[in-house]
Amino acid sequence: MQSQSPSSPPSRQSEPAKRRPLWIRFLLGLVICIVGLIASAILVLGYALVVAQPNLPSLDALTDYRPKVPLRVYTADHVLIGEFGEERRSVVRIQDVPDYLKKAVLAIEDARFYDHGGVDLTGILRAGTVALTNGHASQGASTITMQVARNFFLSSEKTYTRKIYEMLLAYKIERALTKDQILEVYMNQIYLGQRAYGFASAARVYFGKDIKDITLAEAAMLAGLPKAPSAYNPVVNPKRAKVRQQYILERMYELHYITREQYDDAARQPLVVKGAGREFSVHAEYVAEMVRQMMYAQYREEAYTLGLNVVTTIDSADQDAAYRAVRKGLMDYEHRHGYRGPEGYIDLPSDPDDREQAIDDALVDHPDNGEIVAAVVTSANVKQVKASFIDGNVATIQGNDLRFVASALSTRAQPSQRLRSGAIVRLMKNDEDNWVITQLPQVEGAFVSIVPQDGAIRALVGGFDFNKNKFNHVTQAWRQPGSSFKPFIYSASLEKGLSPATIINDAPLYFSAGETGGQAWEPKNYGGGFDGPMPMRTALMKSKNLVSIRILNNIGTKYAQGYVTKFGFDAARQPAYLPMALGAGQVTPLQMATGYSVFANGGYRVNPYLIADITDPRGAVVSHPQPLVAGESAPLAITPRNAYVMNSLLQSVAQRGTGARTNQLKRTDLAGKTGTTNDSHDAWFAGYQHSLVAIAWIGYDSPRSLGDKETGGGLALPVWMDYMSRALRDVPEYKSSMPPDVVSLGGELYFDDLTPGHGFVATIGVSQAAPESASGTSPGVAAAPAPQVGEQEKQDIMNLFKGGN
Repeated sequence: MQSQSPSSPPSRQSEPAKRRPLWIRFLLGLVICIVGLIASAILVLGYALVVAQPNLPSLDALTDYRPKVPLRVYTADHVLIGEFGEERRSVVRIQDVPDYLKKAVLAIEDARFYDHGGVDLTGILRAGTVALTNGHASQGASTITMQVARNFFLSSEKTYTRKIYEMLLAYKIERALTKDQILEVYMNQIYLGQRAYGFASAARVYFGKDIKDITLAEAAMLAGLPKAPSAYNPVVNPKRAKVRQQYILERMYELHYITREQYDDAARQPLVVKGAGREFSVHAEYVAEMVRQMMYAQYREEAYTLGLNVVTTIDSADQDAAYRAVRKGLMDYEHRHGYRGPEGYIDLPSDPDDREQAIDDALVDHPDNGEIVAAVVTSANVKQVKASFIDGNVATIQGNDLRFVASALSTRAQPSQRLRSGAIVRLMKNDEDNWVITQLPQVEGAFVSIVPQDGAIRALVGGFDFNKNKFNHVTQAWRQPGSSFKPFIYSASLEKGLSPATIINDAPLYFSAGETGGQAWEPKNYGGGFDGPMPMRTALMKSKNLVSIRILNNIGTKYAQGYVTKFGFDAARQPAYLPMALGAGQVTPLQMATGYSVFANGGYRVNPYLIADITDPRGAVVSHPQPLVAGESAPLAITPRNAYVMNSLLQSVAQRGTGARTNQLKRTDLAGKTGTTNDSHDAWFAGYQHSLVAIAWIGYDSPRSLGDKETGGGLALPVWMDYMSRALRDVPEYKSSMPPDVVSLGGELYFDDLTPGHGFVATIGVSQAAPESASGTSPGVAAAPAPQVGEQEKQDIMNLFKGGN
């Protein structure tokens, strides 16, 4: 929200009272003065007896101050990404609190704090005098010490007995603690709205800043919260909060805490209030929630009060890059598929004040989503649309910036899709920094990257927006991987005598209803067509479905089912039927990252992990996980020679196959595989560089087609590239060394004990004399027959075949 600085400090009557007759004001003031004098007399007696007073509670809670401190989650480079606890509190030493924040609090709460002994008798008399002038009691007389006494030891009921105990406790506290200690406890304990306790936590919640970084203007707004956190909350009531802030700045100026220049600068400063859910500079909500669940499983409810600090393996820059890449990918998809219409409509009153209130009320139910902001259309035609935000500012959209919603501005638009006055819409800035109308996506996405050498998760985005959909698609979404699963079948085939040079027939396959035990099955390549016999390398580059089916039939479905478990996949979710060759089983993106790590690290199976360290509030290490490390403690999943050949195959895919768009990154060490399931329900790209594996997935929660022309290469690969362009910016290119048991013959790779004429399978599915292999050598093993479907496969093959391209 923004405001202009007044030409002079606002009047101290900025919170005026209703004027009453003079005699009533005089009588009320007289009564208050008498009560004040009586209270003072009681306090004098109480002060003399306070040490011996048996009914006053012990001050242990203050002298040994141990507040409930929430669970905090950090990135590896110590950026706060999550905080969990009933009381969101950051304990800060008084010397670390900015001087202008202390002065703002004193100016509005207790200007004579350092002069009185716990109860401000002068303040009591002043309150009576003000009441005499205004006609009612407009000023309280509670000191900061009295507030500490009330917050720690007393209820909030308004009785004379409680007030007397509050005063007596204030004297006792002043005898036990120094002024700075009392102020420190107060500034850490006080409730400030949005579940924030203490000013350090409030600075984070409202402004997304460390307390040391807040400005004078922000400090004045925070100082206005103790009186009534709900009434002066800048998230809920920004206008009232601004009035309160201006009044506090005036008080600071009058008390000579700040200069006129400081006052003017602070009064002019636009305040950007973040609010709950937006106080963290890096979006890692899914990561924080994963940590919360793990910590709760171990510590139960104490996880939220012990003040434990969890440092994750997440890199803040990588996480930010992943978050932005996923959101851009999904928003680009939305823009390709047309505008669905406004989120709702409201009636706009003609009275300006009523209209402003109606807009505010409507937008409270449509919170902003990051850079995608809610607004209400106030006027609309084919040339120009004006929309009002919750802070009162107005955006004007016109010209080419209206192309996306042109159909909704047409007179032929359906009533539920028409852009008109009162429509609730979403806006965002385009590359030219102009506002454009957009929409929140219905499609979902997921992204995860891990370090293949030890499984450390570097970035994880479980969906478009955690607050909109808390389902974590990285760990919870079991989806068909489509062709991105083919490399695991190819890897299995290398152990059965095949090599990248094996010639396999890309020709039609047909299974009758009698063979399948159900409907006839005639698998197709993506886009149709057949290319005839081709080397296995070419088949993977082009993602040929019929070749993959022939490979799986050749090595055996049971063998392949057992083999893929080496990569971390569940055998039960990869049924031993031919459609497994086309990715008809089920995986999660995190499983795919684990599987591709085996190829990236030379054949070792590592376990993905998220927590690097857990420390207590004093910094002592509570837990320090020891991950499995490739080449050291991690077990071999596949042989190094298998990993080397697969890496070569997957680099071919990335450079000359369906993933050739990766060449835009201008690197030669990228490898990966696209995946598009049957009917385009899921779009994948799984890829890696030696130091980083990343998986991108896009699809609908309730599976439906993404569109006939939407593929893994067109949808998921751009997300992967956006991330990798940032994550690999300073990473040198990597070239692996060929293992001694791999040989190169005629420009192609073979295992040294499976060469032409010595166990090498030269052809599969070639019905006549096989042509020479890609290496120019003679075939070593006769051509395998066309696939035959077993009885068990016949029963279920049609139900399972849902994936493919």
